[in-house]
Amino acid sequence: MNIEQTENKIREIIEPVISALGVELDDIEFKKMRGKALLRVFIEKEGGVTIDDCEAVSREIEAVLDVEDPIPCAYVLEVSSPGLDRPLRSTKDFRRFSGKTVRVVTRDPVEGQTFFIGRLVEAGDEEISLLLPEKRKVTIPYGNISRARLEVEV
Repeated sequence: MNIEQTENKIREIIEPVISALGVELDDIEFKKMRGKALLRVFIEKEGGVTIDDCEAVSREIEAVLDVEDPIPCAYVLEVSSPGLDRPLRSTKDFRRFSGKTVRVVTRDPVEGQTFFIGRLVEAGDEEISLLLPEKRKVTIPYGNISRARLEVEV
């Protein structure tokens, strides 16, 4: 089983457990290292994730993963929130954080540049619109976004 298949199997096993705890699964990161593996599980909850949430999720998914055994080697489990500067990966993420300041890197230049920091003013089905600090609006198709994340606002 390759890493993507392993991640999908893990997601299938743990998502119902996490949901039952009143928390949402944000993402999974599985990496194989020398003789061990690392499984990072990122969770979200309305109002924010607490240490108690992370502990509860860790305890519950550790138990179910021990029974289902989808990881064929020793691994370390980490459970955390995506953080204040969380990556934006899906249309749902962009819509959820509409109105927030984001950092976007594009694959191909848009209006002569590939790096943008601006207020996310719209997240449609095909593209996002950012309002840049100089009050210029730029539209970026999802397919051209290489990386995107929230900016920490102070």
